[in-house]
Amino acid sequence: MSENPARPAPTAEDEVAGLCSDLIRIDTTNPGDHSGPGERRAAEHVAGLLSEAGLEPELLESHPGRASVVTRIEGTDRTRPALLIHGHLDVVPADAGDWAVHPFSGEVSDGFVWGRGAVDMKDMDAMILAVIRQRLAEGRRPPRDLVLAFLADEEAGGSWGASWLVDTHPQLFEGVTEAIGEVGGFSATIGGERLYLLQTAEKGMAWLRLTARGTAGHGSMLQADNAVTTLAETVARIGRHEWPVRLTPAAQAFTEAACQAMGVDFTRSDCRSTLAKLGPLSRMVGATLTNTANPSMLEAGYKVNVVPQHAAASVDGRFLPGHEDEFLAELDGLLGPGVQREFIHHDVALETTFDGDLAEAMTAALVAADPGAKVVPYCLSGGTDAKSFSRLGIRCFGFTPLRLPPDLDFAGMFHGVDERVPVDALRFGTRVLDDFLDRC
Repeated sequence: MSENPARPAPTAEDEVAGLCSDLIRIDTTNPGDHSGPGERRAAEHVAGLLSEAGLEPELLESHPGRASVVTRIEGTDRTRPALLIHGHLDVVPADAGDWAVHPFSGEVSDGFVWGRGAVDMKDMDAMILAVIRQRLAEGRRPPRDLVLAFLADEEAGGSWGASWLVDTHPQLFEGVTEAIGEVGGFSATIGGERLYLLQTAEKGMAWLRLTARGTAGHGSMLQADNAVTTLAETVARIGRHEWPVRLTPAAQAFTEAACQAMGVDFTRSDCRSTLAKLGPLSRMVGATLTNTANPSMLEAGYKVNVVPQHAAASVDGRFLPGHEDEFLAELDGLLGPGVQREFIHHDVALETTFDGDLAEAMTAALVAADPGAKVVPYCLSGGTDAKSFSRLGIRCFGFTPLRLPPDLDFAGMFHGVDERVPVDALRFGTRVLDDFLDRC
């Protein structure tokens, strides 16, 4: 009597949605301090999956519960410089009462994986794990060394994740010259044409705390020196300020490609209104044309009939590559008398060119999976762990390949309610990532 043949190992496409769902179910909320659950449970889960595949991952804890995972895969040509592939394990908070499904359910329904982190960025973590597990099971080594990093604390600037690793364990990235990470390689359908946005630049971060001081007193009396009023006026000026357009090379390349797809002429003076025609994507892409400063938090007072001595606000400032000094000077001109600013978190802007072997490999892998598509560079309005790795001289790109439905508000998924990623997009991403690793 013959034995039943062994079942074939699951492929990356088979595994990826389940891996993403499992990661979402591990709550790694990062409130910006150490009050959250931390990333250790997720790091241990990732380390276990890598160990099953025959790797020897290192779990590194920067603070109790704040853990990252790093491992290296030997390539066939060890004379070549290594490639870093990084993703973060933490997520921003989510209020379950606002969601159609629980944000940490990892529910798979209606063709989507739902939950906090589905696009930011447990989708890429899952794609990396799925592809690497399949390649190792099949004995397929990459052409160059790969360093895989699954990181803590990206959502609060990386101080306890990528930045800490770069400062305290730089040897883990020895020989690395290039890196890929989040928010690039996704599709946007413009004028009926599918463009893939490959991230070659990202804005710098200037998270600021503004403080106004005045005279404390009884709320029933005249208070000419009111800290709340002074601060509120400053916050309103900043929030309503229209920053001038400054086209970086990446932003101009994307704008020109978008104009071509829409069949309109590119005009520098009118590019803001042109990109407004992109629908929901315009909020993210439009923010790459200018510096930005969004008031995000207010704090003042302790009783309705007491005028407080001081008031504070938080502002999320982002500056374009090459425009930090201009941004800070313009912001200072918006501050009211006596309003002081200090950095909560401050980090660099980045920009590289859309050329070289790695850019060609990413482009070729996308076009092979979606013939006829066009790959264009763009600037990310947010920031990533690439900022930390750039301090090691690593050239960084954003490449999380996803083929998306034209009607999906992908930009709105980041830090948004009902965050979700299409299962088909995850499967597409594993095919592209696997092909890319053969070409890299």
